[in-house]
Amino acid sequence: MTLQTEHEFLLPRGFLDEAGQVHRAGQMRLALALDEIETIHDPRVQENEAYLPVLLLSRVITRLEGLEAVTPQVVEKLFASDLAYLEDLYIRLNGQDWVTLTAVCPHCATQFAVQVSPIG
Repeated sequence: MTLQTEHEFLLPRGFLDEAGQVHRAGQMRLALALDEIETIHDPRVQENEAYLPVLLLSRVITRLEGLEAVTPQVVEKLFASDLAYLEDLYIRLNGQDWVTLTAVCPHCATQFAVQVSPIG
């Protein structure tokens, strides 16, 4: 069984860049312990705890269509509904709600384990 570490998403509204272009499709990777450790110690988070999701998301969003990089400045300029969507996706991807089920192949009757993600 392989672990899926990257997940695609589609923002509800999309990031509106300075040229007026909307960017909606992207990809988020699973967070590493280092992502959470380093962001907690960042001076911007120490000064304002509400900045934590901005830094975390800028680290784990690996792609947003049409942009070279997803920086904290990009995340800062997301619509509130898109930020909420991404925070929810982050929690679902990195939470511990994975369920392991036993399945049976309908063709050969072999039993195997299937890990089901909370994101479906």
